[in-house]
Amino acid sequence: MIAELQQAVAKYAHALDELNVPELEAVLTEDTTWTFTMPGQGVFGPVTGRAAVLDFVRDGHTVQTGRVRHHLANVVVTTTDATTAEVRANLVQTRNTGESIQMISTGVYTFGLRRSDGWWRIVELTLTLDNAF
Repeated sequence: MIAELQQAVAKYAHALDELNVPELEAVLTEDTTWTFTMPGQGVFGPVTGRAAVLDFVRDGHTVQTGRVRHHLANVVVTTTDATTAEVRANLVQTRNTGESIQMISTGVYTFGLRRSDGWWRIVELTLTLDNAF
């Protein structure tokens, strides 16, 4: 079960970086919520519902420059039962413009996941960034 949870979180990060909407849609529940906290800027969200989250992601991709990657590390399952789980992961976000590589931000993700139709899906995502960017 732990490997399946880690796989769901990894699929999220890869789909987000590649703007792979079908893959991202598959790893999110219909009622997913996303909330972000940025120092000096407060709390953004929650962005509620898969359609709204996908719009948010698409909008973010249109304004980003270079290749942005979400590197997740120290992925830990903090609670779990047969149908729900919580996973925490550290984030390092980078941008590669082809001319330079830059660290954009660091932070901590908390994922709430729910098992349905044999798959773990993200029902709640909270990201607390260590810095504003």
